[in-house]
Amino acid sequence: MDILQIVFLGILTAILYLVIKDLHPTIAYILVIVAGMIILLSILEQISSVFELIHYVSNEANIEHVYVETILKVIGIAYIVEIGASMTRDAGLSSLATKIELAGKIFIIILAIPIIRSLIETILAFLPQS
Repeated sequence: MDILQIVFLGILTAILYLVIKDLHPTIAYILVIVAGMIILLSILEQISSVFELIHYVSNEANIEHVYVETILKVIGIAYIVEIGASMTRDAGLSSLATKIELAGKIFIIILAIPIIRSLIETILAFLPQS
């Protein structure tokens, strides 16, 4: 699915949502969720191409895989949380969306701990010992 098809699907979904939201709000919201899932599934191939490129570049630069994988996981969590929080907020549940975002931030911090530890150890190694 190319970008024009994705945009067309988004516009068509928005129009259908506006038409049926007053008659059947539940069906209208389900329509939006399904369209969002179709769009996400349609871009998975492009996402995998980006991941392959990042792995190739990290291999060429001799960057440890654990760091690259951690960064990719953090990016993935950020996108997943954004999508989930947006859908929840669209349903009128902003307090739940805020909790989803908080959970995402905590997971990101947990994933970042090994990188932060390694960075601190590297900095301490450069400091003169007293």
